[in-house]
Amino acid sequence: MSDRLKGWALLRAALRNRKTGAMLVLGFASGLPFVLLIGTLNAWLGELKVSLATIGVLSWIGLAYAFKFLWSPVVDRLRLPLLGRLGRRRSWLVLCQGALAALLWMLAATDPVTAIGSFAVLAVIAAFLSATQDVVIDAWRIEVADEAATVELLSAIYQLGNRFAALTGGALALVLAARVSWPTVYVGFGFVMLAALAMTLFIPEAKRDAADETSPLAGHSVPARQQRGIALGIVALCWTWAIFMLGSFMVAALTPPAPGATAPSAGAFTQTWGPWIIVATVILPAMVAGWTNRLPRAAGAEPGAGALQAFANHSYRALILPLAEIVQRLRWGALLVLAVILLYRIADSIWAPFAFPFYLGELRYSNDEVAFASKIFGVVMTIVGVALGGVMLAAWGRMPTLLVGGIVAAISNLLYADLALGGAGIDGFSHLLMLHQTGVEPRMLRLMVAISGENIAGGLAGTAFVAYISSITAREYSAVQYALLSSMTFLVGALGRAATGEAIEQFGYASIFFLTAGLGGVAVVLVLAEWWREAASARAVADRVRAEEAAA
Repeated sequence: MSDRLKGWALLRAALRNRKTGAMLVLGFASGLPFVLLIGTLNAWLGELKVSLATIGVLSWIGLAYAFKFLWSPVVDRLRLPLLGRLGRRRSWLVLCQGALAALLWMLAATDPVTAIGSFAVLAVIAAFLSATQDVVIDAWRIEVADEAATVELLSAIYQLGNRFAALTGGALALVLAARVSWPTVYVGFGFVMLAALAMTLFIPEAKRDAADETSPLAGHSVPARQQRGIALGIVALCWTWAIFMLGSFMVAALTPPAPGATAPSAGAFTQTWGPWIIVATVILPAMVAGWTNRLPRAAGAEPGAGALQAFANHSYRALILPLAEIVQRLRWGALLVLAVILLYRIADSIWAPFAFPFYLGELRYSNDEVAFASKIFGVVMTIVGVALGGVMLAAWGRMPTLLVGGIVAAISNLLYADLALGGAGIDGFSHLLMLHQTGVEPRMLRLMVAISGENIAGGLAGTAFVAYISSITAREYSAVQYALLSSMTFLVGALGRAATGEAIEQFGYASIFFLTAGLGGVAVVLVLAEWWREAASARAVADRVRAEEAAA
């Protein structure tokens, strides 16, 4: 089956026809700015001795990827002037890729030490454009799929392109930066984005569904227009407030304080406003969605929908309907499901931006050593973890694998705590398995063992989590629900990153790794509760079926 191709067979399939070849290019173009902005950028900042608190605040640019579903209706509906003649999807891709190339050059020309505010603005805009490009690519992949280039095959090729980008923007960037300057590296990758743009000009354009264009809510049971407008308005207000709070604090934190003034504390902001931001972006929208389920349904089609109303209908379908269906189906269980989604990957997501500063700055490994251990050897270990997760899903089922994934993801943080304290535990483990006889230098072996444990655990947990989210989505809303739920995955972790950077400077890396392991334990408890809920729900359904059969 084409959707099961792997390795060289998948690469050959990617080069077989125009659509699959284009998908490989777009997968690379999607992954490259992500790794340059979310991971590699922190290696650059760490080398310049930018404070960890500042790196933590700047890591909030990753929230653009979590929030991208908010502006997806705009991308879907708006026809770009001038560029629009290239086609609906191609025009947006050309805009994003061209702007990303320019922004990489502008980042290269900006000194993060003396102009961190300007540097942050450029990084925020670049992350927004990168997330927008992902929205377009996701839509293109679904729209151009056919019998030869199935959605499954295109999705696999997209992931392959992402892996190539991770190696290029991660390992290759680190190796190059050890030999030339970081600005030179980013200038070079700007030209790589231009090369991707040139190839994008020749990708096939997707055909637009005329029925979806004119009646985005056709076939859906929804409240009347005015009530839908109220629901959309409340959700929009909540998200606007949350983004304003995050943006205003980011500006304040990256602005040099006046003489005698104290810089704002990320920890205090997260403690005070973090829970309210979660309420505004997750809890209140879920409550609004639940409220819409109680409203009477609109009778028949609504005539005379203009451009503004069509946009509102698209927004309602993207933002309210998926959540409303989940709340209606799971009722109060939806709160537990959302809690699992928000916290399951927190153990690794909350400290991810500090990995390169930890390896390069704290532990003094070289760029070449980190490139090999993290981006080459580490990728192989992630694949091992993914394979292990697949075997466990087949043998044990979804919830046991999800539980084991949560446990090992939390425990893997203890490996990094030991590494930060000198690696005595890792050395003992290596001697027990006789890894020290492999000939690898002991210091390098410690790094490889720690990264192996974390990446295997991450691959296993990630595989289990994808299976869990997929099981939660309804067939009717599978694409939009999956996009919405997966966007929430790193929300809490991303919010906590600014405070984490500040805490590392105060208490050290080891203490924070012990803390993140404990936070992973919270996720394990939530998985146990969700397992119990699913089992209780299955028993209730079985009892109801038996009662109906007995009555018949």
